Amino acid sequence: MPYLTTPVLPAGTFCRRPQPTLTTGDGLLLRPWREEDAPAVHAAFQDPVMHQWHIRAADSVDEVCGWIADWRRAWEEERNAQWAVTDEAGGRLLGRVALRDVLLGDGTAEVAYWTAAEARGKGVAGRATETLAHWALDEVGFHRLELSHAAANEASCRVAARTGFALEGVKRSALLHPDGWHDMHLHARVRG
Repeated sequence: MPYLTTPVLPAGTFCRRPQPTLTTGDGLLLRPWREEDAPAVHAAFQDPVMHQWHIRAADSVDEVCGWIADWRRAWEEERNAQWAVTDEAGGRLLGRVALRDVLLGDGTAEVAYWTAAEARGKGVAGRATETLAHWALDEVGFHRLELSHAAANEASCRVAARTGFALEGVKRSALLHPDGWHDMHLHARVRG
């Protein structure tokens, strides 16, 4: 039975080209992950704040090397697109921004981010998210980007609001964290 609509984005939208490096224009670089980033990612995940809002821990640098290998494969498989967020001048890892749960045919994906402790409160997550959203919506042609965060995570809520992701509602008891079930805010930004 044929579909009545055509795919928003065709298969091959990602894998037919190398993952791009994006610049915020104000000192941050979003670049593909490298294996040598593993020690910095491991160090970032030792921060208790990361444990509060994320459901994953990093027990070793070798484990993180596996994550990075998967993040790189995910571009080729068109299921996720993950970028290291770095200081453009020095190359220091400041965080991560990503498109997860990519559905090219529907033109949708979920935006996710984290920042290293020393980068928090400096607009890194917001600047990286804005750059990624512009690229995904305006250059690639995604139709809708969603962003979810724990309802109690006020900093993430501010990032979502500042970057044009409208609050659409609360997903009650939606994600299990080590401290129990978290309600999640659902934000979205739609092309145009």
